[in-house]
Amino acid sequence: MYYPQELIDEVRTKNNIVDVISGYVRLQKKGSNYFGLCPFHSEKSPSFSVSPSRQMYHCFGCGAGGNVITFLMEYENYSFQEALKELAQRAGVALPEIEYTQEMKKAQSRRMQLLEINREAAKYFYYQLRSQRGEAGLSYLRKRELSEETMNHFGLGYSNKTGDDLVRYLKHKNYSEDLIRDAGLCNVDEKHGMYDKFWNRVMFPIQDIGHRVIGFGGRVMGEGKPKYLNSPETEIFDKSRNLYGLNFARTSRKGSFILCEGYMDVIAMHQAGFTQAVASLGTSFTAGQAVLLRRYTNEVLLSYDSDAAGVRAALRAIGILKEAGMTGKVISLEPYKDPDEFIKAMGAEEFQKRLDSAQNSFFFELDQIRKEYDMGDPEGKTNFHRAIARKLCEFSEEVERENYIEATAQRYQIGFESLRRMVNGYAIQNGLARPVERPRPSTAQRSTAQDHAKKRERLLLTWLVDQPQLYDQIKKYISPEDFSEELYQKAARRLFEDLEKGKVDPAAVVSMFEEEKDQREAASLFHTRLEKVDSLQEQEKAIHDIVCAIKQNSYERDSKALGNDMDALARVIAGKKLLEELNKTHISLQSRKQ
Repeated sequence: MYYPQELIDEVRTKNNIVDVISGYVRLQKKGSNYFGLCPFHSEKSPSFSVSPSRQMYHCFGCGAGGNVITFLMEYENYSFQEALKELAQRAGVALPEIEYTQEMKKAQSRRMQLLEINREAAKYFYYQLRSQRGEAGLSYLRKRELSEETMNHFGLGYSNKTGDDLVRYLKHKNYSEDLIRDAGLCNVDEKHGMYDKFWNRVMFPIQDIGHRVIGFGGRVMGEGKPKYLNSPETEIFDKSRNLYGLNFARTSRKGSFILCEGYMDVIAMHQAGFTQAVASLGTSFTAGQAVLLRRYTNEVLLSYDSDAAGVRAALRAIGILKEAGMTGKVISLEPYKDPDEFIKAMGAEEFQKRLDSAQNSFFFELDQIRKEYDMGDPEGKTNFHRAIARKLCEFSEEVERENYIEATAQRYQIGFESLRRMVNGYAIQNGLARPVERPRPSTAQRSTAQDHAKKRERLLLTWLVDQPQLYDQIKKYISPEDFSEELYQKAARRLFEDLEKGKVDPAAVVSMFEEEKDQREAASLFHTRLEKVDSLQEQEKAIHDIVCAIKQNSYERDSKALGNDMDALARVIAGKKLLEELNKTHISLQSRKQ
């Protein structure tokens, strides 16, 4: 690590985890903790918990967990140093500037090297566009009526017609062939060797929210295929977790975002003053991108092409936005194909009117369904009304469903009571009116003895964090070596050391681990609960049984590994004696906080 542990702890403790995560996730207080929809997987019921007392988060659905530093690392795809710097700036903590020697530069993280080579490639493309060799690209962008200011703002560039221009330039800059390949900037085959991935294309640098170049999109000049080519997934470029233009749109403060299909649509809208426009990155809109948008807004306006493919994409995006708990509306671009065409023909003022009158996504879906039926035929009309009723069943909340039944009946001239009865009939038929039956675990899902042992160990650690007064009663019997796995032992050792000093800081325990999977596992150690234990006597018996079981497992492990090791024999004898004493010992929770 580049920074001392004391400084890391200072940054962490000065950033309240509830305040930081509230900037990404809508949280509601329930009891002593806060809950919200997990930003790391798609869910409808909140299982993401943030604990102010522990300064930790944990998702009971996907298992994500950690402290405020690991949250930024996982959500923003930051390195440890990057997350620490952002939090230090937020808290007003000055981090010492590091002067990198040649040796330190060689030891820089893989991620920093990839960001650096992408930045160098973006500079190269930028200058090529403005050179004599970039005339074709510059002419294309000017025909699209982009100003010099806009081109500079988005860092637009050009890749030359020659096949290895960029590769030779980067090698001259002392970048290795492995790094050029791993950054997605070249292709390699037996016939041609290493050659540029992008050539004869207008280049669109793709930036993360920190304005760092993480990939590229390229639009071919002429009739080449494919028309648009994008960087492959790399260690720093995850298409499903980034959006083109978000680095600018996130500060627009327009209240909602406009979701487009392509780079040029975003650029044209920003030039026209609609700086809240973003686009997916050469793929369909994803759940990860919806979670990313939810950090900044609750409403997304869809500005997809008005052709059949655009309508299908809009319908798909509507479903994803609903799953993420967001409101989606659809902008009508007719009679024009895309927002760029519309703005050029009608101007920004008319486009704003289309934004203001954007259609409710539910009615947009119904209008698309209506096209499938012959409304002049009584049977076709009846079938359409049945399709409406089935669609209305998707609203699980009764008040919302009733409101939409009323609005739909008025919009499509259907009798309110008739539609309501039809909806209720389908609701009962489809199980909406019945309690959800949870599937029983199959034989394959049954816990093993090792799983039970690990759960007992997690329960003990959770209890020690919640009620640290227990430590004085169990420390004679339980040591870190009694835990079954190395990670558990390491976490217990740090926690026991802190308890000896009279403090509890589970968030600091998580910081001990560098790997994300280890951080998740460490976070889970402090979020385990016993089910259906109500009375004080039951709790005391449960904790006693758990401590005894942990010691028994430890004793059995030592006994099996005995061999001719005299130290192991001493541990076994001592363990047996402590186990006998522990079985006769009462553990009290009387001093716990109410």
